[in-house]
Amino acid sequence: MTATAAAPQRILLIATRQVGDVLLVTPLLRSLRRAYPAAVIDALVYTNKGGMLEGNPDCNTVIESDEHPDLAGYRALARRIFRRYDLALTTQANDRGHFYALLASSRRIGIVPDNGWKSAWKRWSCEAVTVLDDVTTHTVVQNLRLADLLAITRHYEVVPPQVPNAADAVRPHLLQTLAPGTYAVVHPYPMWRYKRWTRAGWVALIAHLRTRGLDVVLTGGPDADERAFCAALAKSFDTGVASLAGTIGFGAITSLLRSAAIFVGPDTSVTHQAAAVGVPVVAIYGPTNPVKWGPWPAHGNSDPSPYAMLNRPWQHAGNVLLVQGIAECMPCRMEGCERHKESYSRCLDDLPAAMVITAVEQALADGAGRQSGRQ
Repeated sequence: MTATAAAPQRILLIATRQVGDVLLVTPLLRSLRRAYPAAVIDALVYTNKGGMLEGNPDCNTVIESDEHPDLAGYRALARRIFRRYDLALTTQANDRGHFYALLASSRRIGIVPDNGWKSAWKRWSCEAVTVLDDVTTHTVVQNLRLADLLAITRHYEVVPPQVPNAADAVRPHLLQTLAPGTYAVVHPYPMWRYKRWTRAGWVALIAHLRTRGLDVVLTGGPDADERAFCAALAKSFDTGVASLAGTIGFGAITSLLRSAAIFVGPDTSVTHQAAAVGVPVVAIYGPTNPVKWGPWPAHGNSDPSPYAMLNRPWQHAGNVLLVQGIAECMPCRMEGCERHKESYSRCLDDLPAAMVITAVEQALADGAGRQSGRQ
């Protein structure tokens, strides 16, 4: 793809990974929209992973496909996308992402895993490619390198989902109507065990927030275990703590976050969402590489990752304080100490509540300072 190529009229952006990954393609989506304002721009995502594109003004249609479709599923998707687009972009280096790009358009650009012979067919099938850097390049920047291949201007803004009248969707689920700045949002339960902090840590943190006079709203997904964990955590306190886990969508969560005093959460999609909204964020990370996957701060607009792979209590990037604790093996970039998603992570199991509470106090002070500076 070159700067002299005809402007595409129909574009398919392929983002077939998890919910958080879909959110992190929104800067690329915005770059495409600003470069090609008249184009139809669709996004292809896995089923039930498109919530982060809810209400996105840069996307015309979200197309969903099963993560592991059967033959009928492949046929249905092929009928929907086959040669319907002037340009297909895949943000995924895997075989499936490139196969979908092949189906969708005769003009393709994408990310490839490496320059080895096994990836030769992907390089051959694309007009231009960029090689995946899974260690030192943030995912937002990695995706935006596809904009560079199109010779269009990068836009770094992560665009959170939104819905009209979101406050009306949230209010019936709360114990009381919460005034802006009087509550914290806490997301305590990520999907995978190796990303989880301890229940005792969450209890201590929420107790501290309550002593500060903040009500606490718990968010979470529809998974039964996640809802049960959040409900039990809320019941640990007599007043001032409510769980919305599984009751509202991502667009309504954006509305909830906008008026929060602070957000605290683990390495999960809502933490990235909170960072994009601009609320003060304390992100509790364990073995995950922050250089690649740290929450992209609101108004972040530069190439180097705002995070480093350093062994220190926390890192500060814009409205985000990322806490990882201290362990000689951290961050190992592995799926926990046992190297699988349901593994424990010692760096999280041993992370003291006092360290997170100190980070919360710093984030609240920073947030107050930014608010004062705007007045």
